[in-house]
Amino acid sequence: MAITRINQFEAKPGSEAALHAFLGAVIAVVEKCAGCTSCRLLRSIENPACLAIIEDWDSIDSHKQAAHAIPREKLAEAATLFAKPPAGMYYST
Repeated sequence: MAITRINQFEAKPGSEAALHAFLGAVIAVVEKCAGCTSCRLLRSIENPACLAIIEDWDSIDSHKQAAHAIPREKLAEAATLFAKPPAGMYYST
């Protein structure tokens, strides 16, 4: 079953550009993963510290497997950029 994953992020003050760059690099990795049909990064017009990634996948399992493609040390670095923990949910049509 095809699914969409919507992830929301909020950068700490002063970390907006760094978080945007990190997420852009993550997308470059994710797009190459098996089962990913599209992935895009959005920035809020109302609050530039708020970002979203919208991912389309062939299955939830494919999305979960792709999470292992991002090096753990990079995820640890990114954690210092978040104002609050990221949130995400799966959606279907």
